[in-house]
Amino acid sequence: MSEKVVANNKQARHNYQILDTFEAGIELKGTEVKSLRQGQMALKDSYVDVVKNEMFLVKAHIPPYIQANRFNHEPERRRRLLMHKHEIIRLGTKVDEKGLTIVPLKVYFKNGRAKVLIGLCKGKNVADKRDTLRAKEAKRDMERAVKDASRE
Repeated sequence: MSEKVVANNKQARHNYQILDTFEAGIELKGTEVKSLRQGQMALKDSYVDVVKNEMFLVKAHIPPYIQANRFNHEPERRRRLLMHKHEIIRLGTKVDEKGLTIVPLKVYFKNGRAKVLIGLCKGKNVADKRDTLRAKEAKRDMERAVKDASRE
């Protein structure tokens, strides 16, 4: 299986604690697919909305395809995500009951089809973010120390 990553949402991993991940297809127009194939997409500040047993990717920016002129798409339109109905209902109830949110983590092509990796997330507070940064820094320092010790 070939997988070409188009966009990563680095901010999501910093701002949210990811509880579970799911793969969904995206309903796109032709010019959007061409822009994605050029590697153009921004997931910053985007989220997934569940409305009447359908999921939509909101505020994801796909810039217009240059060669399409008047047949271009709207850059930040709502795009429907494709998943099984029972999965959508299950995710929707978790979001409503527990106050969780669904955030796109990455967009990629898998076997020629555009896919979105979405995460069921819980927001981090400032202290949690600091703890994560501290742990990452400590791990980096330990790796440096091991590397320096192996050189001597």
